[in-house]
Amino acid sequence: MPIDETRAFRPVRIALLTVSDTRTAAEDKSGDILADRIATAGHILAERALLKDDAADIVALLHRWVDDAMIDCIIVTGGTGLTGRDVTPEALAQLGGKDIPGFGELFRWLSFAKIGTSTIQSRACAVVARGTYVFALPGSTGAVKDGWDDILVHQLDSRFRPCNFVELMPRLREV
Repeated sequence: MPIDETRAFRPVRIALLTVSDTRTAAEDKSGDILADRIATAGHILAERALLKDDAADIVALLHRWVDDAMIDCIIVTGGTGLTGRDVTPEALAQLGGKDIPGFGELFRWLSFAKIGTSTIQSRACAVVARGTYVFALPGSTGAVKDGWDDILVHQLDSRFRPCNFVELMPRLREV
């Protein structure tokens, strides 16, 4: 993907949330992978948390992070499946933001090349809520690698051409 080396890199302040009923912080491999990739790319891990699959708790934390001026972007991993406890997309919907449908579509298209039709079980999604990007990825290690390595590392790089999410940040709160 084309990186314009004449443009300045602007680090993004990213909050990372793992949603899981079964993992502890010590067992959060997907969160660890994302935290490592965020740092390696030159971004700032602003906050990190792990919550159970409880929509009210997820929504409360996401609202706090969306309203925090020190957070530009939120990545959520987990809770995007089809079971009764998977509530991450519903939590994002409660933020009252603007959907980014292409994110989920692109994620599933890229994932199809690796896991075939099983990708249909993913409800990866994204919104812009009150000027903050919120991306939801499945909780598997493969899914977070795909979401970061194939989409987010590029779109969160201010040098990526022809366009990227970072250059839109100053205008996300326009009315």
